[in-house]
Amino acid sequence: MPKLAKYAERILGHRPSRNKLRNLLKKHGLSWKKCKKVLGKANPERRLAFIAQFQSLFQEICEEETILLYLDEAHIHRDLDLGYTWSQKGEPAYRLSECPSLADRINWYGAYNFTDGQCFIWNEGNCNKEHTTTFLERVADWLGDTGQRRVVIIWDGASWHRAAVVQQKIATLGFELVSLPGYSPDLNPIEGLWKWLREEVTQQHCYKTMRELFLACKAFIERINLDPQAIIQRLWPKFELDPEFEKLLFSV
Repeated sequence: MPKLAKYAERILGHRPSRNKLRNLLKKHGLSWKKCKKVLGKANPERRLAFIAQFQSLFQEICEEETILLYLDEAHIHRDLDLGYTWSQKGEPAYRLSECPSLADRINWYGAYNFTDGQCFIWNEGNCNKEHTTTFLERVADWLGDTGQRRVVIIWDGASWHRAAVVQQKIATLGFELVSLPGYSPDLNPIEGLWKWLREEVTQQHCYKTMRELFLACKAFIERINLDPQAIIQRLWPKFELDPEFEKLLFSV
């Protein structure tokens, strides 16, 4: 608002009040909102092709032919995440932080089984090609006997995902890979799992030890896995693209 007021002063020759500016903006259909980042390197054509491929996969899921897994990694810090909360009117909402180092974090690997409404997380240090191959083995163990259903995994193009040893492990386990189009986290619903975890586990709360944080994350996954339908509803993928949003990708 101060920047806008200065701009108006240069144009009008006098500085309008804050309330007058606010009323004028509202009168013209504007509202105060948080901006959202648009990843300008995303390719609209590849995004559209991915959606078409996903719709075909969804048909196979409905016919019980395919297990669709979304995979991703996330860094969950011991320090608290800020967010909205209820607080006494007119008083600040304080939360105590232990001031942990940024190194105090868990690098979680995650899998979201969209077909069956189940989630899995695993940690073994840094995210690299060696740990990724081990994670894929753990995912196979977690799935167990899949019967005649094929397993399709979807993930992004991180460098360790593209490593030859990782690609070989995918083939050895009998998985099929569908790569997300670049710069398209909105097409990977497991991103919603990390947001959900932070809301439930680290928002407004700083853990005293890394062990406490680890156990809290595992308990969260165990709890949500009790209700597969709720998981699927919350982590529902995109079946179509918003034309207005896609236009932004052409203009940047």
